[in-house]
Amino acid sequence: MAGIFRDHILKDKIAFVTGGGSGIGQRMAERFAEHGAKVVLVGRKQDKLDAAASAIHAAGGFAATAALDVRDYTAVEAAVKKTREDLGEIDILLCGAAGNFPAPVAGMSANGFKAVIDIDLLGTFNTCRAAYEWLRKPGASVISISANQANVAIAHQAHVCAAKAGIELLMKTLAIEWGPQGIRANCITPGPTDDTEGMRRLAPTPEARAAAEKNVPLGRYGTKDELADLALFLCSPAASYMTGAVYHCDGGTSLTSSWTSRF
Repeated sequence: MAGIFRDHILKDKIAFVTGGGSGIGQRMAERFAEHGAKVVLVGRKQDKLDAAASAIHAAGGFAATAALDVRDYTAVEAAVKKTREDLGEIDILLCGAAGNFPAPVAGMSANGFKAVIDIDLLGTFNTCRAAYEWLRKPGASVISISANQANVAIAHQAHVCAAKAGIELLMKTLAIEWGPQGIRANCITPGPTDDTEGMRRLAPTPEARAAAEKNVPLGRYGTKDELADLALFLCSPAASYMTGAVYHCDGGTSLTSSWTSRF
């Protein structure tokens, strides 16, 4: 990474990462720590958070943990307040907690739909709203993880389509409202990404994977490292005039047609 960004570009920065115990969020947190940030990993399962924190510690970085459900505003509020008290103002707020399962609308329960809306959209709002008081002003970078479902209809993904579309407009609204305080807000949209729970659910067989790869103009799955590099860029000084935007790291998937028959 030193060839792309100078070492310790995030020295003395504080990063609060929801969904930081696994998957894309974990890799982004690791990348922040590699470049000098102190990271707080947030997720529902303490054992996963501990394992992720141990890996960062073993690599010479700093990581704390906060086990909570982002649907619980009071719990999120307490965690960001403790982060401020223990470490300082929050420089990077990464909203990566998400839920997903494939289901047609006619076969989805109201509770199932609500669960994804609450984890993804409400959880992102809760995190941003609770953290606002403790964000560095000016200078904080808010990043939310979206998905191509925000703009491209995908069969059996109505709940995710609705949640991610809401997240993208929420970030654009924050860019307007919080911009005067020097806070930037952006989205990252991954495409099909290797070694993630989401793709294990959406493309669980070799045939499904091949179909997903066929939908990608670059012809392959992306990697968590590629997404982590983009997150690092967006919270670095190199992106200091970039806000209110959605950045696709998807191999061109957002340019292709809807998945009308994938499951």
